[in-house]
Amino acid sequence: MLICAAMAAIGAIGTASADAATTWIVKGRGFGHGVGMSQYGAFGFALEGSDYKSILRHYFRGTTIGETSKTPTVRVLLEIDPGDVYFRGAGGACGRQLNPAGLYRAHRVGSGVRLLASNGKPLADCRSALRAEGAGRPVRIGTLGPYRGALEVVPTRSSPGSLNVINALDVNSYVKGVIADEIPASWPREALRTQAVAARSYALTGKVGGNGFDLYADTRSQVYGGAQSESSTTSQAVADTRNQVVRYQGEVAQTFFSSTSGGQTEGGFLGAPEVPYLRSVKDPYDFHSPLHTWTLRYSNREMNARLDPYVAGGLRDIRVTARGDSPRIDRAQLIGTGGTTTIRGDTLQFALDGYDRWMYFAKRT
Repeated sequence: MLICAAMAAIGAIGTASADAATTWIVKGRGFGHGVGMSQYGAFGFALEGSDYKSILRHYFRGTTIGETSKTPTVRVLLEIDPGDVYFRGAGGACGRQLNPAGLYRAHRVGSGVRLLASNGKPLADCRSALRAEGAGRPVRIGTLGPYRGALEVVPTRSSPGSLNVINALDVNSYVKGVIADEIPASWPREALRTQAVAARSYALTGKVGGNGFDLYADTRSQVYGGAQSESSTTSQAVADTRNQVVRYQGEVAQTFFSSTSGGQTEGGFLGAPEVPYLRSVKDPYDFHSPLHTWTLRYSNREMNARLDPYVAGGLRDIRVTARGDSPRIDRAQLIGTGGTTTIRGDTLQFALDGYDRWMYFAKRT
């Protein structure tokens, strides 16, 4: 019995050593969700001489480029402020004429907002919202800004005492503050024009239905930095494409985009209804991206720690059971010492800090 116990212990030590020496190799492609337009792919098309309209039609099949009948206004949530919102550069608010050089405060009172002077003196009750119009120049909001258009402040429903700080402005001015935060302003003219039309179209279709706002200022919608993010090249791209949007059967198309496709876009989001103009297409110039292909390496211990909430026992293998229109993972099985579990491709991607769900797995010992 002692000999058997000793042999078992030696076997266990050998297994532990093998596990410790095991390295998981995750090879992948792309950066982002891979649906719609690849920004690096559009960059490559522009370098090859394609114009922005043909680039957009490549990524959004069956669409056309048209103009809106008017210039819509969009509302962007800049932040949720737990206290007073300080601002300057406004010529008026809540029916009061203001000194643009002066500093003012929006203060929450119950379910309403009050306009205060910088020293706290009440100037006007604004009821359910404060709107401060710019005086021919961008408004500065606390340490944020400057921002074109108007400042709107409304009480935050989910947080007593807090205020939603919102920038309301025309969609073209908004796009000026988006392009250079999404792609380099030094990219070719046609790539900048492509991004301008895609950003404008997405702004008009990607509304989140927030409390007083349509869009976020970050990647939940698209990155927006206000007037400080503008450049001469990106502003020219907006002017060149003023009011232009991507249309499908007369309606503005929701022009999803991400950084890098890995060489082929995905036909839609995992579990979402099919959208006719979001098809999987080859992306021949996406190789310009530094994340066109990528590799991650994890020790066996790291891999188990990352997948612990999803795997039964210790991880033995990953078996992909379904891929999308591109090779992105839809479903996979985690083979564990305690059994087999199923995981969505996007959940697996986030657990492993993958850049995309286009992944393949190998083990080395």
